[in-house]
Amino acid sequence: MADEDTLVQYTDEHADGTIERVFIRHTDDEADYPSGWRYSLHYGTKEGETIVRYDNAHEATKGHERHAGEQVTTIDFPGMMELYDRFLTEIDRHRR
Repeated sequence: MADEDTLVQYTDEHADGTIERVFIRHTDDEADYPSGWRYSLHYGTKEGETIVRYDNAHEATKGHERHAGEQVTTIDFPGMMELYDRFLTEIDRHRR
């Protein structure tokens, strides 16, 4: 079993009906997560609609992904903190 260290994990429910669910873990599971990170950065509605999500649930086969509604795009991985900052910026823009 791979060693994993949780760096960030939280769920925030906002008054506007949106929810932010984040987990970021450093892992040594190179077979499934070659980047060294296992993550899901989700922002959506409490009813389950995805507004934006970044994840690498299947990094070894599909890579890093950005989900916007039903649209899924494979993205280049800029680094974990850079991606987390990008995610927070997108949430901030959406909430304005």
